[in-house]
Amino acid sequence: MPKRFKKIYIEISNVCNLQCTFCPEVVRGKKFMEPALFKATAASAAPLTDVVCFHLMGEPLLHPEFESYLNVCGELGLRVELTTNGVLLDDKRAEFLMNPVLKQVNFSLQSFEANFPDRDNTEYLERIFRFTRRALQERPSLYINYRLWNEGAAGAQASNERMLEKIRKGLDASFEPRGDVHHQKGVHIRGRAYIHRDVRFEWPHPSQPVRSEKGFCHGLSSHIGILADGTVVPCCLDKEGVINLGNCGSSRLTQIIDGTRAKRIRRGFKNRILIEDLCKKCTFISRFDQPTR
Repeated sequence: MPKRFKKIYIEISNVCNLQCTFCPEVVRGKKFMEPALFKATAASAAPLTDVVCFHLMGEPLLHPEFESYLNVCGELGLRVELTTNGVLLDDKRAEFLMNPVLKQVNFSLQSFEANFPDRDNTEYLERIFRFTRRALQERPSLYINYRLWNEGAAGAQASNERMLEKIRKGLDASFEPRGDVHHQKGVHIRGRAYIHRDVRFEWPHPSQPVRSEKGFCHGLSSHIGILADGTVVPCCLDKEGVINLGNCGSSRLTQIIDGTRAKRIRRGFKNRILIEDLCKKCTFISRFDQPTR
């Protein structure tokens, strides 16, 4: 029987080792999710989904309990998706990522140049390539995405071309991105390794102007997010917990997602009505707008 959500985002840490221009700084207090809260959160997520994603904000490889959190998920029958900038991918952490509980690893490759524009990225990329080559041999079922989510940004085309050439050489692969990124995001490299292209998006913020009062979002239907302090939010872009549905450290997750506020939001999305102010100001939601005739 299908689970209620395609995935649940569990932010094991909102602390990051980088500060990318495309990723706004976290305003709320910096925090690592504590073991007791993680175990309770993962246990409450397991009946609702098959997949948890260690991400919302922050760099998950920074968490000192990262390996044990993977093992907790394995014990609960959960698969894990991971999004990382890859800067911390040393041999020890690469070994962690060979854990069979990992379903997918996303490397945000645009992160290095965004933070170190004058530094050579050869060593950084080689660590990622070395992990990828090993995974293709030992974990052929593991999906690996090389993210380039900067299409259309100033200087991105030349930067991405250089990156693609290094990927070709590093993985001894031949590929050529074709078509509009809006219609073809994935580019196959080898096995289950892909390049994933996308345009840069703007994170929603309460200070932004209202974009529309009508629209649809997959929040609360395909996914929810849980911040490092246990705050439950309806989607993975509510980075500051503006739409606070409750805290899974003090309430059952099922009660939170079936609470009055969550029901109103979900019913609104179904009817293409945006209930929350943050949703009305979100530009990412425009991707789900119905085409005009």
